[in-house]
Amino acid sequence: MTRDPADLTAADYLDSAREMTAANRPYLAHLLAEEAAQRTTDPATAAGIRVTFPDPALTREETD
Repeated sequence: MTRDPADLTAADYLDSAREMTAANRPYLAHLLAEEAAQRTTDPATAAGIRVTFPDPALTREETD
């Protein structure tokens, strides 16, 4: 079933971010969590979301 993205809530995006984390898709999880954080009115909650789903490009460690 297709839904209008405007109808999705922060909780919907967080659920999807958790699913992408479980599927080992960290960048997609980060993008979904960022959308959830932007839809959250409480700055502390938004900050917590961003900490939970950091940008993998910034946290990745290089290996040889």
